[in-house]
Amino acid sequence: MSTVNTALPLANRVAVITGASSGIGEATAELLAERGAKVALLARRADRLAELAARIEKNGGTVLAIPVDVTDAAALEAAAARVEAELGTADLLFNNAGVMLPSPVVELRTDQWSRQIDINIGGLMNAIGAFTPQLVRAAAEKGVADLVNTSSIAAQNIFENFAVYTGSKAFVSHASRNLRTEFGAKNVRVAVIEPGIVKTELQGHVTDPGATAWLDETLATQEVLEPSDVAEAVAFLAQQPARVNFQQLTIMPTFQQN
Repeated sequence: MSTVNTALPLANRVAVITGASSGIGEATAELLAERGAKVALLARRADRLAELAARIEKNGGTVLAIPVDVTDAAALEAAAARVEAELGTADLLFNNAGVMLPSPVVELRTDQWSRQIDINIGGLMNAIGAFTPQLVRAAAEKGVADLVNTSSIAAQNIFENFAVYTGSKAFVSHASRNLRTEFGAKNVRVAVIEPGIVKTELQGHVTDPGATAWLDETLATQEVLEPSDVAEAVAFLAQQPARVNFQQLTIMPTFQQN
């Protein structure tokens, strides 16, 4: 009779985290490693990945850091091959890389539109293309694998000057629901997480004065989510029995109404 190691409930799992160099990705990588998973860290900033990998190793975890840009499909394919060769077949992909650059459409910030679409949509699909073959193989061997995508409450609600960002996150949410029809029968669970406001670097990339003022005031006066709150949600999803698939998980700060 098999037993579950309750101290390390994710032992024998191989988790890949994109956008792992800060915020939600960083917190999730540390938590999954703490609970026994081998973790592959994917992000552009090699220095930040090295620091995170050193912390995980110091705490007894197994980690592989791969500097990579999710908009580069070939680089992600190469990263996937490294993960399988050095850690084993990936059975959990946390698709977390993303960027938020709100601005009024009339300003025609097409550079920001393209960046959001390239990372939030293109990067998501590049990672799915690179790693889902491994998820399918892992599910056949272990009985379950997980694809978890980071969307946003913005996928559902209306925010002035956030049209491109909210549209990109609506893609993530709806694509995730449709991907369940492809992968559920293969024992690959697909879930989308839609957080409200989280204290991360995402806000620091915003250049629109109105959005910056709103975000600065909110962060200064309200208790928003911490990255660790979302990390706990990812671990919760991965630790469910194989028969359980949470299709969508919305996580809001208590104060936030939309």
